[in-house]
Amino acid sequence: MSLPRQARLIRSGGYNPEAEGDYLEVSMGPQHPSTHGVFRMDVVLDGERVVKLKPVFGYLHRNHEKIAERISYLGSMPYTDRLDYFCSLTNNWAYALAVERLCGFTVPERAEYIRVILAELTRLQNHACLAGFLLQDMGATGTPLMYAFRERERILDLFESLTGARMMCNYMRFGGVRCDLPPGWVEQARKVVDEFPRFLDEFEALLSQNEIVIARTQGVGVLPPQLAINAGVTGPVLRASGVNYDVRKVDRYGIYDRFEFRVPLGEHGDVYDRYMVRVLEMRESVRILQQALRDIPRGPIQNPQVKQRGLRPKPGEVYARIESPKGELGFYLISDGGPNPYRYRVRPPSLVNLTVLEDMCRGHLVADVVVILGSIDIVMGEVDR
Repeated sequence: MSLPRQARLIRSGGYNPEAEGDYLEVSMGPQHPSTHGVFRMDVVLDGERVVKLKPVFGYLHRNHEKIAERISYLGSMPYTDRLDYFCSLTNNWAYALAVERLCGFTVPERAEYIRVILAELTRLQNHACLAGFLLQDMGATGTPLMYAFRERERILDLFESLTGARMMCNYMRFGGVRCDLPPGWVEQARKVVDEFPRFLDEFEALLSQNEIVIARTQGVGVLPPQLAINAGVTGPVLRASGVNYDVRKVDRYGIYDRFEFRVPLGEHGDVYDRYMVRVLEMRESVRILQQALRDIPRGPIQNPQVKQRGLRPKPGEVYARIESPKGELGFYLISDGGPNPYRYRVRPPSLVNLTVLEDMCRGHLVADVVVILGSIDIVMGEVDR
């Protein structure tokens, strides 16, 4: 790999007093093509081996949380789209769930099914693209990524036909969803879901037993389960380390208790396990979607008693969370009885999962750092907020 633009020699004292010669400190980012957005890593190298790594972020800070404290509850909904902008619909759901619990709102059954369907479609397109990006980080040509984006386009077509937008969907509402499914939408969604396993079979045949993929990922970036728990890591990164924790199973929010699905776990906590857990999660999402699309009932999609505009919840506080594609996404709200939150905080999985990056990279080659970062699956809109 080419040398990043900024590099300087520093004395070895402070890292390994017994080492001879100098360490090299390089700055990867904030516009380096391998850093997944405006993100920087200050890496200290002994030759090509990492001895220290410091994540540096903040380049994309938008003051999301303080803005939300100055506008109405409903006015924050489109802002949530801009957190994990790959997964706007799950962002919407987590925020809507928090306000609903704060106010005591109920959600009609059909709207609950629609939420699950959209959330699992979001998980499919997120994990597929993560696998494609990960292979690109290893130096593969664009073929795996283009296969992944082909499937993502089919899912985004569904989102667009329902919400009018492909990425910033702004679709969830307190007590339900903004509009009902258009005619033929369920049938088109069934077709996409039923054909998705064929893509997974082809993708795995191409990659999962590929000797280059195995050499670059197995035993690389190991995250011990106890460290993952202590650091608050969640989602596929945690489960790849063998920890059985999925908010869909723990909290059973929405109507997830109605669906049969397994929680895939890894055994080694390395990059390969993080890749395979996501592949297996996609297969489980297909199972959930097939059940939800089969059983979705008719009926209202919005609680008629819920007032969207001018909402003034009673004083109180709430924390609500969901299993987003990247991990536990939570919203903490405090109401003082006014038209906007007194306090509004986001628990973003991308940021929390990023805190163990140095532990996963230390001792590996600098070329492995990019692959390890890619296996965490971060979006800078969620890291910086």
